Amino acid sequence: MSLNETALPPSSASDTEKRPEQDSNESPPRTGTIIKPQHRRLHDPEVTFEEYRYYALKTREEEKDSPPAGPTISIWKALFKGAGQPEEDEPEVSAPQSEQQSKVLNVNLANRANRLEITDEEWTNASRMMRTASWGACWYLITTDILGPYGVGFALGTLGWGPGVALYTVFGIMAGYSGWLLWKMFLGLDSYEFPLKNYGDLAFRIYGPYARHFVNILQGLLLLLVLGQVIIQNGQGISQVSRFRLCYSVCCVVFVAVGYLIGQVRTLRNYGWLANTAVWLNLMVIFITMGVMAHSPPNYAISVLGSAGSAVDTSTITPDPKTGIYPPVRHYGGLPDSKSLVGSLNGLLQGVFAYGGAQLFVEFMAEMRRPFDFFKAMWGAQFFIYSVYLIYGCYVYHFQGQYAYQVSYQGVSRYGWQVVGDMLACVSGLISAGLYGNIGIKVFYNNVLMDLFRAPPLTHKGGKILWAIIVPIWWSIAYVVAAAIPDYFGFVSVISAATVVQFTYSFPPILALGYNMKLYALKTSQGDGFDPTTGTVVRQDTGLKRLWRGLVNGPWIWNVLHVLYGGGALATAGLGMYAAVEGMIEAFQNPQVNAFTCVSPLDLSQVS
Repeated sequence: MSLNETALPPSSASDTEKRPEQDSNESPPRTGTIIKPQHRRLHDPEVTFEEYRYYALKTREEEKDSPPAGPTISIWKALFKGAGQPEEDEPEVSAPQSEQQSKVLNVNLANRANRLEITDEEWTNASRMMRTASWGACWYLITTDILGPYGVGFALGTLGWGPGVALYTVFGIMAGYSGWLLWKMFLGLDSYEFPLKNYGDLAFRIYGPYARHFVNILQGLLLLLVLGQVIIQNGQGISQVSRFRLCYSVCCVVFVAVGYLIGQVRTLRNYGWLANTAVWLNLMVIFITMGVMAHSPPNYAISVLGSAGSAVDTSTITPDPKTGIYPPVRHYGGLPDSKSLVGSLNGLLQGVFAYGGAQLFVEFMAEMRRPFDFFKAMWGAQFFIYSVYLIYGCYVYHFQGQYAYQVSYQGVSRYGWQVVGDMLACVSGLISAGLYGNIGIKVFYNNVLMDLFRAPPLTHKGGKILWAIIVPIWWSIAYVVAAAIPDYFGFVSVISAATVVQFTYSFPPILALGYNMKLYALKTSQGDGFDPTTGTVVRQDTGLKRLWRGLVNGPWIWNVLHVLYGGGALATAGLGMYAAVEGMIEAFQNPQVNAFTCVSPLDLSQVS
């Protein structure tokens, strides 16, 4: 070893004498000089980038030899066949392959003392058995995860034709690029030995434990708020179906009560066929509302709060005081009101919200048999979202103009079709809400209960019991948030600016910057790397010098672009938060918009 190389020893001899039950917050016990992955803490900061990279490359090589998972012909076959069941030639991998592997699934792996008894083969096989989803299932999950195209017409109404279509296109392209970045980083850091389970794990392996805690807290908050948003949306729908005779807060309770049941689904694989159903239900709602809008006027009565005109220029939706006739539908080539920055920014945030699926991309890849195939699901879903959503949004804006409502199917004027749209969307919303609750609870469970309180894994009987208990508590908290903030339009804007923009546009380039610096510092140093036979990591240099070398010797142009991309996204989030808060303040000036109200947000014109 040359003098300018640094060897990072994995342990000291005294470590082998420590009892794991007494030092859960310290380094794990060692076997000789090699630390086996199963003997590590669940999130051990002593594991280096080089070790993660070594095992990731080993796992990717093994996956190349495994049979493809899911659809193997085209996305159209996946679309019409569904993604819940494996192909005929795909072996069933979710069932335990042996009595030993079944035993591993029933061991509380959160307790490090239990992990000391697990062999290398048992550890990696347990990881393999948790990866069962196909890329077709992920395609459905991504398109289900996005909360439908129903707000795109509203967004165009606040931005106008030109800016609306242009920004929606740009944000779609950048969302796809962010997904590609997450995919590349996942392939480079995930392995059977060190499975990468969520967005926070990715931040941890690049920037350390503080980044992981920040991302996990923000993601948990995002998933809880999005669940609350779905409750608001469908609570409004149920109140509309009841002709506003049922208290709005009770309508939300009805939706939550059903959510207690669907929330008991634990694995993403089991959401495959549900997601398939949700996609088709959303398409049915789209086609039905398109037909109704073409042959009936907008729903003028609900335009007080949540229409494009209410966000930009209220005079365009105010009826004549003498005749009671509403202004005609109008369209704009550019911004409807150049002075209404707040309204236009809020409209932009609704469009951004449609690309919020990146928040769960890591979780989806973590449950795939072949994560390499994720790029097919991601790009296919992004193209589907962009084309279908934008076409539908333009259609809604064409027929409803400034009256385009935030939830488009609630903006039709014929009651019978309102009921059809609300009920179909309610079923689809339950599936989407179940997905958000599923991932949100997993983030909380894995990073709080397992890390801090040594809760058993979800494959363990005790974990399944805890899951059944947590589901109603999680949904109840989301209900409290939803019922306290009935302003759906403002609520979505706050979620989008504070969280969705970060996970889709800010975090991916920031993470990619750190990943590239570490990766190219390793690639451009001859002899650097991880030695699995000794557990030693060899580095030519360390600290800022090493990171700088990785920055300038790697794709530095892309690194600069990632800095600009991440900075621009953070600036957009800041402006968006300002607009969202201002819009919500204005909405709550209406005395009927208050916490836990019985008055539906769709019925404000009758009580104002």
